Amino acid sequence: MDLDSSELTPAINRLKRAQGQLGAVIRMLEEGRDCKDTVTQLAAVSKALDRAGFAIIASGLEQCAVRKDPSMSTKELEKLFLSLA
Repeated sequence: MDLDSSELTPAINRLKRAQGQLGAVIRMLEEGRDCKDTVTQLAAVSKALDRAGFAIIASGLEQCAVRKDPSMSTKELEKLFLSLA
């Protein structure tokens, strides 16, 4: 199943934002910053990655279910979805 990148612009933007946040977490650790602030930033990265993953899977589900793309079985889609759980 090929994903349409134009439909995934919000997910791509979220991943780019998460990339910047992850860089900030690394800098915070290297600088010995406050644990609470660092963990808060790390949680934001994790949430952004989860949300991007769910958006990507939702797009894949739409392509397979609505557009009747037979390239992935229901079992394969379920496995993808559960990989983020």
